[in-house]
Amino acid sequence: MYAEQRQARILAEINRTGGARITELGHRLGVSGVTARRDVEALAERGLVARVRGGAMALAPGPALAAGPEPRRHREKAAIARTAARLVRPSEAIGVLTGSTTALLARELLGVPGLTVVTNSIEVADAFHHEGLPGQTVVLLGGVRTRSGALAGPVAEQTAAGLNLDVVFLSVYGMAVRSGFTTPDVAEARTSAALTAAARRVVVLADHGKWGVSSAAVIAPLDGADVLVTDAGLAQPGRSELRRRVGHLIVTEVS
Repeated sequence: MYAEQRQARILAEINRTGGARITELGHRLGVSGVTARRDVEALAERGLVARVRGGAMALAPGPALAAGPEPRRHREKAAIARTAARLVRPSEAIGVLTGSTTALLARELLGVPGLTVVTNSIEVADAFHHEGLPGQTVVLLGGVRTRSGALAGPVAEQTAAGLNLDVVFLSVYGMAVRSGFTTPDVAEARTSAALTAAARRVVVLADHGKWGVSSAAVIAPLDGADVLVTDAGLAQPGRSELRRRVGHLIVTEVS
């Protein structure tokens, strides 16, 4: 297979799923990890994918988000993830729910010793399993896999109900005054609500494009967030409204 053909398949796979690891791409294409990495780097240089540690993420919405108005803002999400990572201390028990920004957060936390990480994201669990430090514990919630790759449903909810976590990190599809924090998938919303209920603190990660956006399933009202981390692209009216309603608003600069 020529490089152009491999790269076209890699691009299609990343856009379909929202992101992929180098090892997975190599396995699917029947090539070495070195070859897959070079192909991903070539795509990143052409501005077609975003390179992240161990893999790549899509720059355009995948099928689960195609109907929505939010493009993938990788630089903003990366800055939010870096800021949110500073809220985690060694040996804490944390929850990391599925999402593009929380996936970036997970990679920021791979070097934090002693963490217990509970997640419904196969990608996040895989990152900690293969690249995390010895002594980190990963708990993958059970459930049915949704279109976005999350595990959700009654099994996940029951598992979450028996946990006690220091902090849960949540990505959302939209945030608005009337609807609160929302997502398109009802099962994901219920699982997210169950895991956030098990935490002493809830930290929402949402770039400025999420403000004023609503979807079908409500996860929590705006005042359900102890901390909300967003980027400097959020306009002043949105900042003022969120400062009134969330516990603490952190606005991070994008480098």
